[in-house]
Amino acid sequence: MAAPLLVLVPPSEAKTPGGTLRVGVGAFDAALEDDRRRVIEALLATLKGSTARRQEIVLNARGPLLERALEATRRLAEDRVPRLAAWQRYSGVVWSHLAPASLEPAQRRRILIPSSLYGITTAEDRIADFRLKMNVGVAPLGTMSTFWRPKVTPVLAAHAKRSTIVNLLPLEHEAALDLGELARTRHVVRVQFIDGEGGTTVGHDAKAVKGILARTLLTEGLDSLSIFEWQGWRSVPFEGTFQIVSPSQRNLDGWVTKKKKTKFNQF
Repeated sequence: MAAPLLVLVPPSEAKTPGGTLRVGVGAFDAALEDDRRRVIEALLATLKGSTARRQEIVLNARGPLLERALEATRRLAEDRVPRLAAWQRYSGVVWSHLAPASLEPAQRRRILIPSSLYGITTAEDRIADFRLKMNVGVAPLGTMSTFWRPKVTPVLAAHAKRSTIVNLLPLEHEAALDLGELARTRHVVRVQFIDGEGGTTVGHDAKAVKGILARTLLTEGLDSLSIFEWQGWRSVPFEGTFQIVSPSQRNLDGWVTKKKKTKFNQF
């Protein structure tokens, strides 16, 4: 029997506030607990000694959103802090289209989420409210993706065992993993989302199709990737990867992609 498919999905800056004091045990708590504490301590120290403008930059927030982010960060120092399952906490476009509430818990545990605060979690792991982007630097740890990369990569490899890992991450979160190293011992499939110019696509529709694809993979398996279509987006195999091509790429001759070098095109 094939090992269950694992899907790497990005977190969202948009988060549902609140939660309960029930802690629970996350899949990576034992391996990453000490490093998570280091991030919290470094973040608290950075914000405490920063100007208001620096706080805005670190937390990528202003006004009422900044106040909420500062309060949430202060609460991270407490032994008991309100938590929600990650699938309940994240509320951005990817997650609304993934529709995790209608998935089974076992399926949600196969969603893996790189995190600037937690390193990596499953969608079932309980997390606090927080705001910190992966490409932000926090002294003395450096950029969060750089800090987490050597720690998360072996932990993910051990967790994956014989599973295939499908990577739906944008570059910001992909940087927190050494996918080249991971691919030496695990089967990693990279998926790119391509716009009308042959470059990486962004925006609401690109996030929406990412959520739809993640759900399709979890419910229908890896074979669904090669035949995936949704509202004009379509899967195209390309140099060992899969490209999910936007409708604007379609011309009278069918679907085309612009050839370009990719960092992990061996997957």
